[in-house]
Amino acid sequence: MDDSSRNSADRGPVAHPVEGGCPAAGERADRVEAVLAGLDLPGKVALLAGTDMWSVGPYGGPSAAGFGRLVLSDGPAGVRGESWTPEDPSTALPCPTAIGATWDTAAARTAGLLLAQEARRKGAHAVLAPTVNLHRTPYSGRHFEAYAEDPRLTGALGAALVAGLQEGGVAATPKHYVANDAETDRYTVDVRADARTLRELYLEPFEHIVRTAGPWLLMAAYNSVNGVTMSEHDVLNNQVLRGEWGFDGALVSDWTGARSTLGCVRGGLDLAMPGPDTVYGEHLVAAVRRGRVPEEAVDALARRVLLLAARVGVLDGAPPAVPPAALPAALDGPAVARDLAARSCVLLRNEPTGPDGAAGARTAALPLDPVERTGGSVRRIAVSGLHARAPRFGGGGSSQVFPERVSSPLEALRALVPSGTEVSYEPGPDPRSRLAPATGDDGFRLTAVLHGLDDAELGRVAQRDGSVRWMGSLPGGVPFADLGRVELVGTFTPTGSGTHRLAVRGVGHFRLEAGERVLYDAELQAESEDPAAAFLNPPQRTFLLDAEAGTPLPVRLLHTVPAYGVGGLFGLISFELGYAAPAVSEQVLIERAARAAAEADCAVVCVGTTDESETEGVDRDTLALPGRQDDLVRSVAAANPRTVVVVNAGAPVLMPWREEVAAVLLCWFPGEAGGEALAEVLLGAAEPGGRLPTTWPDAADDLPVRQVAPDGDGRLPYAEGPRIGYRAWRAAGAEPAYWFGHGLGYTRWEYESMNITVQAPGADDPYAPVARVAVRVRNSGHRPGREVVQLYLGPEGAERSLAAFAVVEAAAGDSVQARLEVPQRAVRTWDDALPGWRPCPGPHRFAAGRSAADIRLVADLELP
Repeated sequence: MDDSSRNSADRGPVAHPVEGGCPAAGERADRVEAVLAGLDLPGKVALLAGTDMWSVGPYGGPSAAGFGRLVLSDGPAGVRGESWTPEDPSTALPCPTAIGATWDTAAARTAGLLLAQEARRKGAHAVLAPTVNLHRTPYSGRHFEAYAEDPRLTGALGAALVAGLQEGGVAATPKHYVANDAETDRYTVDVRADARTLRELYLEPFEHIVRTAGPWLLMAAYNSVNGVTMSEHDVLNNQVLRGEWGFDGALVSDWTGARSTLGCVRGGLDLAMPGPDTVYGEHLVAAVRRGRVPEEAVDALARRVLLLAARVGVLDGAPPAVPPAALPAALDGPAVARDLAARSCVLLRNEPTGPDGAAGARTAALPLDPVERTGGSVRRIAVSGLHARAPRFGGGGSSQVFPERVSSPLEALRALVPSGTEVSYEPGPDPRSRLAPATGDDGFRLTAVLHGLDDAELGRVAQRDGSVRWMGSLPGGVPFADLGRVELVGTFTPTGSGTHRLAVRGVGHFRLEAGERVLYDAELQAESEDPAAAFLNPPQRTFLLDAEAGTPLPVRLLHTVPAYGVGGLFGLISFELGYAAPAVSEQVLIERAARAAAEADCAVVCVGTTDESETEGVDRDTLALPGRQDDLVRSVAAANPRTVVVVNAGAPVLMPWREEVAAVLLCWFPGEAGGEALAEVLLGAAEPGGRLPTTWPDAADDLPVRQVAPDGDGRLPYAEGPRIGYRAWRAAGAEPAYWFGHGLGYTRWEYESMNITVQAPGADDPYAPVARVAVRVRNSGHRPGREVVQLYLGPEGAERSLAAFAVVEAAAGDSVQARLEVPQRAVRTWDDALPGWRPCPGPHRFAAGRSAADIRLVADLELP
């Protein structure tokens, strides 16, 4: 390949927002002003709050002038739409941390284009994505929903996703502005951070996105920053976001995050969600009429909501930002999900495992080499671990969607290997402490029946499994106010005899009947005051049931709806009927897996986290793999030296066995096509081209930043300042398991040269280049490959940080030039004494390499 090879630099797809210079922008603005002028005070205020859980409007008649229904949807890893149920499936993309592992802005933009396509299909006009908070510590339970520990990487990927979404005519919503980097007490926590820390780390991704991609919507976080809740933060919302950065979009609250009428108006909060009962409405009308709020302030809020409606095409007479004829070509959703999943896989370790050929050259554990296809040594592959059969395709919470189908690594590997290659499977011990929802494969046939307050049946819906989850709306349009109880009814036909386990999971009163027995009839209390946590991570109770194989038993789980579920904060129903088959001892399951590995040519162990530890609303209390998965890995590795461990997690986990196994491969939460993508990577049909977007620790005690819980005064001090991630590890002089940026791939790369061209900095553009850098690399291996060229920059002898990056591809033996642009911001630091940005002193050390610790080329240079 020559220099025309694919080269995805970190600014390319996001340099020009969708609307920049569009003639229709003036016409759109004129229409907004005309509509605003025709609204009375109640009409303006009506625009500032949701009509229901997910929408604003419609507002018809003379006071609303053709404001259609504007629908918002969760969407960091897939667009759910207004229904949260398996009966309304969505394309499930890899989690944002997996997108972060691609280091590829072109891939992030494609993800945005697909999210826009999904939003249009589901009737949504705005998607609540991307999440551009930082990986401050892996103890954050929502770590998987953010891209990286580095603000430069996060901002570039977030801007690319915003560009893709808005090219598709759908508003992006970067969130959660700002410093919502943990889940503990997220509604009330007060993050305390100095100005430099905020500016250089936590605000930086938002600024990058606002200045380069022009988002139409942005979400205020629940938390406070330095004593002021973000929905009311005049300094950060009005002075910084709008005044300094030029944000002209609307600012929406996180759901139920608007708490004060006067405070939110002063803080510039344009849209309070969900509705209709919010701090605006009649409260704001009264405040204006009493002279406590000037009507001009309401005009400013309403104007921005009208502009949002105009941009997405729901304001009559206003041209949308992207006309229907200009929408991008349709994408194949499953194919995109599969490609992204493969690109995100990170190969952490890949050791030689045995002789190959007469010369005795030792080959690496991966890729696997089936005899029939490659003439290699593999005839039998022993797969083990629950995650091989039932992978986690996504994290819990607002990013969760229900795909039509999820591919498992086990079925995909069996489908992809040659016919003469055997793939055995042993589940090993179940790492979950809670039972999974009952399924048809377990022998359950279930229907959800909705009953009114008078016990009359209001509707029924067939269930794919034992999980009943509705948010914002009910099947058949049943009003929440009319709902008295829901029952899950059906039959259970056991596939085996013995003592089975049934479970109830939820909040409220439940009655569980199986056969002729009442197993439970009592109240389950929420374990958290966070209503979202009660919905997403409720308590569970487990019960034993003796049953014979093939004998059908009637099953009934009755749930009396609690008050908060009927038109309360969210309007939600969430409960589960869980199930587990008669148990085999964990030690026996481990021994079975080890015996199968001993009889195979190679072993693949799939391990990972569970939905109890990586989910919205709850932080992690340990980084260890749950259950006895470490014991499973060690036993299998002792039985077979060619053991490959696949880690199915969205955030770092401890791997005390990492040097005892031949290979370690991260697949993250890979989305609906993750099994197929993983099989392709294992067999070498795809390159594990991902690189770590966050540093992985070797031991929990080594972590430089751990605190996620506020102190007794409700404050969470960011005492580490701007040193998180690789910066903190360097400052501490500690050695992690794997550094930020690390990843091996299936080929080798030589760094041959680095040329730097200094540029005159743009006075008003912090992202204008001050230097252009060309790094030539050569693929010195025996197969095509993908490399992420990383450029770190800092004053000589001082701490360096990521300044630029680029993805390149080359055939075996070919060289390619990575082109990188160093933005002005990379050589500036925040000085609170000014206050403002000032140049960092030189000379500057340019360090190009394969990770934060693997530097291949260095040059020192003065910059203007």
